[in-house]
Amino acid sequence: MSDRTVLADPASRRSAARERLLDTAAELFYAEGIQAVGVDRLIAEAGITKATFYRHFPGKDELVLAYLRRRDQHVRARLADAAAAAGDPRTTLAVLVEALAEEVCGPGFRGCPFINAAAEYPDAGHPVRRLVADHRQWFRDALAELLGACGHPDPAAGADALLLLRDGAMVAGYLDGAGTRNRIARTAATLIGPLP
Repeated sequence: MSDRTVLADPASRRSAARERLLDTAAELFYAEGIQAVGVDRLIAEAGITKATFYRHFPGKDELVLAYLRRRDQHVRARLADAAAAAGDPRTTLAVLVEALAEEVCGPGFRGCPFINAAAEYPDAGHPVRRLVADHRQWFRDALAELLGACGHPDPAAGADALLLLRDGAMVAGYLDGAGTRNRIARTAATLIGPLP
């Protein structure tokens, strides 16, 4: 079997087209906003046909959900990798704070994709908003687990405070730029307080 035969396999083409569409959607949704980018533009920039789009996604909302699920998986994997590399919960928290500072002060940063999506979908019952809520709850729970493992006296309250810091850092990084970096670490230390 030649390479050409493998590339011609319909399942491979569909999968490659879907990934290309998701890559295009991720880039455009993040840079310009979800509602600002139409299906026709996504199709054109991804280099696929309208039939291919609708074979993978019944509509734009399903593509938005796939885009956010992919981002969610990425965040979960980064946290798991940080925890594995750090080896202990205190170091993992420090790595998370540093990664946040790097992200929000990095080039092309336009805020949190989940907060951005929530702002574009005001109905709290919409599937996009439910996915955002699920992601935030998972992250809050992960922070509480880390704080609990560090001996924090109130892990749930500490997690709420860190999530609030993260949300504020996302906005400050976008609006204020590099000056946000040092404030994130200082604020996180204040919110967490001394750990036993």
